[in-house]
Amino acid sequence: MIKACLFDLDGTLLPMDTEAFVKVYLGALAPQVAHVIPPDKLVKMIWHATEEMIKNIDEQLTNEQVFERAFLEVSGVSKEEIWPVFDRFYREEFPKLQSHVGQEPLMREVVQAALGRGYKVAVATNPVFPKEAIWERMRWAGVDDLPFSLVTVYEEMHFCKPQPYYYLEVANCLGVEPEECVMIGNDMQEDMVASTVGMKTFYLRQHRIDRGQPVYPFDMEGTAAELLSAIREGKGLFAAEAMKVR
Repeated sequence: MIKACLFDLDGTLLPMDTEAFVKVYLGALAPQVAHVIPPDKLVKMIWHATEEMIKNIDEQLTNEQVFERAFLEVSGVSKEEIWPVFDRFYREEFPKLQSHVGQEPLMREVVQAALGRGYKVAVATNPVFPKEAIWERMRWAGVDDLPFSLVTVYEEMHFCKPQPYYYLEVANCLGVEPEECVMIGNDMQEDMVASTVGMKTFYLRQHRIDRGQPVYPFDMEGTAAELLSAIREGKGLFAAEAMKVR
């Protein structure tokens, strides 16, 4: 029985070319910290610290702690020098990047339909960004006001995609078993990997990302409109038994 719907953010709730957006994001961030770290070095440092987050499987450390430790070690600067600059960027400059993403109003309806069916609903975005940046992108997607049971942010989560541990942590936070979850996303390697811990998966056709390997099985696929129909009408993964969730 399905009790929870997990939605990816970038490319799923929020239409975007993720690779292109990351380039724009880093291009906007670099000049803001140029007085502390040269732009060409900053980008390499951020990627290094992000990779350390993704590799981490120490459940005692939040993603924020892993990123902070790795970044400060490789940069040689103090937290007091750089973190206020990062915070100001996310507060003042990051919101200006909205013009580089699209909109898909149907995805708001999809989330509302899932809530209406009584599912617990989570924004299961890769928690490699601070809370402020994730909630800003949810605002762009037009879903920031909806009653999500969980939004995965780097201050609170201990694992990242594509670590299977990430999905186990999400299920635990929601108080459900992995087998009671449907992961909905557009990324084969980061989202469909949820199947390895027993979650059901819906592979969104729009804005797909597939790096070739590994390839994971998925239970359903379709457009935003087809997903909305499946949830509203109780089809496939969302069949009649899910109506007993309440």
